[in-house]
Amino acid sequence: SAYLENHLSWTVQIKRWVSYRMTFAYLNKMKSYRYPVTRLYSTSQTTVDSNEVKTFRTLAHRWWDEQGTYAPLHSMNDLRVPFIRDNLLKTVTDHQPGKPLSGMKILDVGCGGGLLTEPLGRLGASVIGIDPVDENIKTAQHHKSFDPVLAKRIEYRACSLEEIVEETIETFDAIVASEVVEHVLDLETFIQCCCRVLKPGGSLFITTINKTQLSYALGIVFAEQIAGLVPKGTHTWEKFVSPEKLESILESNGLSVLTVAGMLYNPFSGYWHWSENTSLNYAAHAAKSKAEEPPAPTEFFLNRETERLQANDSANPGAHEELKK
Repeated sequence: SAYLENHLSWTVQIKRWVSYRMTFAYLNKMKSYRYPVTRLYSTSQTTVDSNEVKTFRTLAHRWWDEQGTYAPLHSMNDLRVPFIRDNLLKTVTDHQPGKPLSGMKILDVGCGGGLLTEPLGRLGASVIGIDPVDENIKTAQHHKSFDPVLAKRIEYRACSLEEIVEETIETFDAIVASEVVEHVLDLETFIQCCCRVLKPGGSLFITTINKTQLSYALGIVFAEQIAGLVPKGTHTWEKFVSPEKLESILESNGLSVLTVAGMLYNPFSGYWHWSENTSLNYAAHAAKSKAEEPPAPTEFFLNRETERLQANDSANPGAHEELKK
């Protein structure tokens, strides 16, 4: 009887110890679990710079002149379209020949006249292009009308990103902001909005200009003031952002940077090519973290252990009778 009593006592202590270990394991799991960060912002907090709107309004009729002001953007499609397409295809198991992006919803932010929106639509994607400049959207709508295939695949809206956030939360498989972030008024708010409308696991593609002395010398002094490759006042060096700064903002908003690649433009040939050097232009691909189920509550472990102890006790009624003696 004494032996049985001691044996049961040790058994209960061991089971309690196991229960405590399970509880501590749960607490450690809770510490390591990263809950999604939700940052507060106001939809009245605009990302649109009114001065930038004025600048681009005067150029709205030039978007589709392949030899004009926007010639470098036409040429950039040779890099950015495959960059977007190939990275998106990594997320799917199969695709339709000729329409590899079929079934995907893409948001083209700051779409301008639709230079990038149209080729993405031709790849089969359902694309919404938004721009705060009404004249840009009119130009994009007009040019889209020449291709009946794009009628059902592309939709244009004259609005800012923050204006459509509430109605499009976690809607898009991909967001494209090509040559845009160097023009926004509030980059932090802009990235927050991108994250909100992106599906878990979705991709954000950005092309922009690094904030370096070289980018000032070539991007502003040479390109705008000397060579006249782009109109004066198109860029503001203070708004340029380094890959490190951009990555920091993206990471703090739940986006993991997967790729950063340098881009170089040859003004004499009119072509772009990839480079390991990111001191001028660069492209970045980031992905939103997928939804993760939080750990089960502590009570789950405790209740499960209690039920197991009770089941063992009921399976050994003789032991209780011995203890009563």
